[in-house]
Amino acid sequence: MIQIPVHNLSGQQVASIDVDEQLLGGEVRPALLKQAYVRYHANRRQGSAATRNRGRVEGSTKKLYRQKGTGNARRGPIRTNIMRGGGVAFAKLPRSFRQDMPIRMRRLANRNALLAKAVDGEIKIIDKLTFDKPSTKQFASLLTALKIDRSCLIALADTRDSTARSARNLDNVSLTQIDRLNAFDLLNHRYVLADQAAFEGYLNRIKEAVS
Repeated sequence: MIQIPVHNLSGQQVASIDVDEQLLGGEVRPALLKQAYVRYHANRRQGSAATRNRGRVEGSTKKLYRQKGTGNARRGPIRTNIMRGGGVAFAKLPRSFRQDMPIRMRRLANRNALLAKAVDGEIKIIDKLTFDKPSTKQFASLLTALKIDRSCLIALADTRDSTARSARNLDNVSLTQIDRLNAFDLLNHRYVLADQAAFEGYLNRIKEAVS
């Protein structure tokens, strides 16, 4: 079991949550996490880069002048890549960078990324992460109290409440719904901050899906 401390809004530890490693994959699997990360990153690429090769540029295909007798270097058509305005050698063409990955591996990678955060002590849980009204200053004070000095992923049950509006203007802070956690976002941030009730509900949903 891994014990994750639970803090209050003042940064003081008030409880802890026991997390079963087997529920999150048993052990951290770097190869799986890398595959999931590369896949997610590749699938975000548009693949629309394109340049014109010698067959796509305008211009005559006729040889500029005869091969011998002119005193000039041997020269072909004006579209060749060594001519100004000619085509590009090894031109880029639109392509798809998409990679596939079995759904079971994707789900395991998401759980395993959460396990990696738990093992490194980079999951911060708040007993009641709620604010009466939006306050960026109050949320910044919370991050300071929790000693969060690097990038942080805020996982909330609802990204439209006052808590989300308090955090969205802070630097190096990203917001996501807790049921949309994925390996890419988890690995792109040093810390994960979540509400206790939302985090426990997320673990229960994982338990139901695995069993």
